[in-house]
Amino acid sequence: MHMCKPVVLKWFALAVASTFLLIAVPGVMTAQPEKNDRPNIVFFLVDDLGWKDIGSFGSTFYETPNIDALAAEGMSFLQAYAASPVCSPTRASIMAGKNPGRMNTTDWFGAPQPDRVEGHWTQDKPLLPARYQPYLPLEEETIAEALKQHGYRTFFAGKWHLGREEKYWPENQGFDVNKGGYHKGQPNNYFSPYDNPRLSDGPNGEHLPDRLAAETVDFIKKSGDAPFFAYLSFYSVHNPQQARKDLIDKYKEKKEELGLEEKWGQEGDRKVRLIQESAVYAGMVEAMDQAVGKVIRSIREREIEENTIVIFFSDNGGLSTSEGHPTSNRPLRAGKGWMYEGGIREPMIIKWPGVTTPGAATQEPVVSMDFYPTILEAAGLPLQPEQHRDGKSLVPLLQGKRMDRGPLYFHYPHYGNQGGSPSSAIRRGDYKLIEFYEDGHTELYNISDDMAEQSNLVDEKPELVRELKQRLDRWKSSVGARLPSENSRDEAN
Repeated sequence: MHMCKPVVLKWFALAVASTFLLIAVPGVMTAQPEKNDRPNIVFFLVDDLGWKDIGSFGSTFYETPNIDALAAEGMSFLQAYAASPVCSPTRASIMAGKNPGRMNTTDWFGAPQPDRVEGHWTQDKPLLPARYQPYLPLEEETIAEALKQHGYRTFFAGKWHLGREEKYWPENQGFDVNKGGYHKGQPNNYFSPYDNPRLSDGPNGEHLPDRLAAETVDFIKKSGDAPFFAYLSFYSVHNPQQARKDLIDKYKEKKEELGLEEKWGQEGDRKVRLIQESAVYAGMVEAMDQAVGKVIRSIREREIEENTIVIFFSDNGGLSTSEGHPTSNRPLRAGKGWMYEGGIREPMIIKWPGVTTPGAATQEPVVSMDFYPTILEAAGLPLQPEQHRDGKSLVPLLQGKRMDRGPLYFHYPHYGNQGGSPSSAIRRGDYKLIEFYEDGHTELYNISDDMAEQSNLVDEKPELVRELKQRLDRWKSSVGARLPSENSRDEAN
């Protein structure tokens, strides 16, 4: 692991016949090929998008024709997971290729630390959450930095949320261009003026997802022959719930035509939405899809589609148990902030022209740390196993080969705003074990047979419970995972 940001000094080569042109970029000077002989990479990351929030993954209310077309042209990962049920830890895991439990980046950056929960809604809970690190450490070599060292131009647009201080923002974490990324986890407004220190205001009423797509298109057009990494990290579909009027009207009419009405269930002490029928949320989803389409069309117009890998993913499950309950994740249980499938299973698509079979799908469980080594290998670059320690390259799956990804580990020693409690989990094969820290109880589910997690098999399979719990404990010890502690404050008794 690098102990500081790489700063490599190189001189400009003057020989016309030279294969490489050495160019200086902020903080790093790298060798860049004259001709793009490596694939371009476009990564779409959506905020709070649920597993069933796109048409190709099962939504019949939200309309996502551009993402559905991407799925028809690429490979869908039907059991893909975020590293965490909340945003910042997953975002850090994508950038660093490490489990949040290893980096101690386990909660959303801005959540109260255990010594600051007094006066917070969690102050009377039985446990104090673990202390976490509220930034992506500069010592981590991000995937953007790794690509940049090999001649990639790097671009970021949208939500960052990986550190309050400017030194942790995208331009200091490997991105040549930053449009809209800073410490906040949600936009002040989805319509201009944005009041964003890294994104100038557009005309009054300009829509944020379309603006971010336009900035991405502009970067792609100006990329020249250099390979590029464009990371469009939407603020959508996170709160505040704001959508274009034309789309709200469209989905209000659709809701009425389908005869849909609100339907509610119960998850713990929270009500949970059981039907997708919010017109505003549907409008936000479709506007995000239109932005995806805008970028993909620009790739085709530049005639670089055959040399461009496109990735689509979400940072945590859909928001269904709190803060407006805008979507439903059924048949998955619960949603954002919970260790159940609704909180961590995500829609994931990768299109790699000439490699992925159009319309292919895999049931192999994969996780957000896997992007780092996958991107490196797909780009023909050397893997960095000391950096992406918790990721596995998914290139074999993309090539249509069999692959056993191995166990997946999750660690969220915090109380979620959405009702979830401190917990850890292991997914190995068909089975998933969840350990809840308030009372120490465990739950075991066969995810292949019971994705809704309704049949707890703890009593039926005690030996498997013991084995998975031991594996989980060993993993937590090996990465130095921090645990919650007993809340001994008088007001908690």
